[in-house]
Amino acid sequence: MVAAVKLHRGAARRKSGTFLVEGVNAVTEALAAGLVEELFITDSAVERYDDLVAAAASVGVRVDRVTERAAERLGETTTPPGVVAVARLIDVPLDRAIRPEAGLVAVLVEIAEPGNAGTIIRTADAAGADAVILVGDSVDPHNGKCVRASAGSLFHLPIARAAGFDEAAALLRERGLTILATTIDGDLTLDPTQPRSGLPEAPVAWVFGNEAHGLSAEVAAAADHRVGIPIRGRAESLNVAAAAAVCLYSGAGVVR
Repeated sequence: MVAAVKLHRGAARRKSGTFLVEGVNAVTEALAAGLVEELFITDSAVERYDDLVAAAASVGVRVDRVTERAAERLGETTTPPGVVAVARLIDVPLDRAIRPEAGLVAVLVEIAEPGNAGTIIRTADAAGADAVILVGDSVDPHNGKCVRASAGSLFHLPIARAAGFDEAAALLRERGLTILATTIDGDLTLDPTQPRSGLPEAPVAWVFGNEAHGLSAEVAAAADHRVGIPIRGRAESLNVAAAAAVCLYSGAGVVR
């Protein structure tokens, strides 16, 4: 268990190739994806989730019973659920994530807040996206808060990381996707009341920028189009996760 607790740190995750998954729903999805290596569970949780224990045991996953205090050390939530798994890292090479038939891809550039990253991954999954790409110094998708915010969607679609936007953009264009950068002022305006109005035909990749300063001028200029979401009230802007929901559900992209 000592080794598992160390997985709260990014360096330990990278070294071991594993990360922590907390909560019944997320652990269930990780099990379904065949990524769980070990399951830690308290006695009280065993009584509530005996089917989860049976499912883990049936595929050869080691199940360790731990005390409530140990579960608190493994978890990060205020009220630990008593169920934490050690799973293999989920990110895949960029060329495996962006498949030739991809119709809708979410690209996160320098996203710093793990809750936002996890929420966008969850939204991308719900909208039928084919992949999520994390570019540059974006948050680690295996961060505990990101994993929880994704609500299991982390295990449903390919997640890849790219060192720079140019690398991601080159492959997106090679796969035939039109790149749409979200900006305050754009050459196109996304009108939520008329979802497909003015938007390019699929396949598309939506690009979302950092919470504090958005996309750099270089990244915005490198996109095929810059798309603005109109602000009709007095709000300064939309939260990046909210903007991603509007864009990914705009109708631009192929939903399977």
